[in-house]
Amino acid sequence: MLNAKVSSTRRLSPEDREKQILEGAIKFFAEKGFSGQTRELALQLGITQPLLYRYFPTKRSLIERVFNEVYINKLDPVWSEALTDRSQPLHKRLCDFYCNYSEATYRNEWIRIYMFSALMEEPLNKHYIGLVEEKILAPICIELRHYCGLPDIDINPIDQIELDHVWVMHGGLFYHAIRKHVYRSRVSSNFNEIVSRAVSTMLEGNKAIQH
Repeated sequence: MLNAKVSSTRRLSPEDREKQILEGAIKFFAEKGFSGQTRELALQLGITQPLLYRYFPTKRSLIERVFNEVYINKLDPVWSEALTDRSQPLHKRLCDFYCNYSEATYRNEWIRIYMFSALMEEPLNKHYIGLVEEKILAPICIELRHYCGLPDIDINPIDQIELDHVWVMHGGLFYHAIRKHVYRSRVSSNFNEIVSRAVSTMLEGNKAIQH
C-alpha cells in the first residue's frame, strides 16, 4: 500500500505537486505554528523532505508563500474603493466591507496562523498589520471624519487615538473569530447582525465624542 501511495504521488504534475504542498502546509502550520518541522509536514503529505525542498528550497520560502496565499492575496483592492464610495451610506459601506472581509479571512487556518505568527513576532505578521492600517483602517478614519463633519486629513492628519479607536471595532469583530476558531467557544451564527451593531455603535459613539 505504501508503494502504491508513493507511486500515485509521483504522477502529479509540477503544478499539482506545488499546490498539494502549499495546501498541506497551510493546514499544517495552522495546527503547529511556524515552528512545525518540514520533516513532519513531508511525512503528513506522503512525500520525501527532498521533494518538498525541490519546490520550496527553504522553510522560510514556504512560510512566505503560505503567508502570501493566506493573507496578502485575500486583501481585495475593491474593498478600499468601496469603503470610500460616498454615494452609499457609511453604515452600509462598513457593514458590506466587514461581511466581505470576514468571509474571505475569518477562517480556521487564517485565524490560527495569524495568532501563531503574532506570538512568534513574525515580521510578516507586522507587515500585514501595516497593510490593514494603510488600506482599511486609515480610509475608515477618513470616512468617519467626513461623517462627523470634521476637518480633512490635509488639515489635520490622522492621529494614533483615531486609529486606535477604529482598531477597537476592527479588533472586536476579529475577536469573535478568535473565540470561534481558537477557543472553540459557542458564538452567534448571525455575524451580519453583530457587524451592524458594532458599526452603529462606532458611528454614533464617534459623533457623541466629537460633540
